[in-house]
Amino acid sequence: MIRKILWLVAALLILHAHLAEAQQPKKVPRIGYISGSPPFSIEEQNEAFRQGLRELGYMEGKNIEIEWRSAEGKRAAYRRLLPS
Repeated sequence: MIRKILWLVAALLILHAHLAEAQQPKKVPRIGYISGSPPFSIEEQNEAFRQGLRELGYMEGKNIEIEWRSAEGKRAAYRRLLPS
């Protein structure tokens, strides 16, 4: 439950920072989501994250993009997931 709250707070901060910038027409916010676990093992957390965004009026694929990446439980894989 605490993780869900932390993810929601992080999303709110990211979205707030984006909205505080000068408004540019038709620019869709993008969130990068990096996890150490395989996506299927944390699907409940991912859905809670999406639900929090929906409650704020954001629909994945419509007015927000989420780029999902997973290290599949491999510690060494984290580096390749991060943007250069």
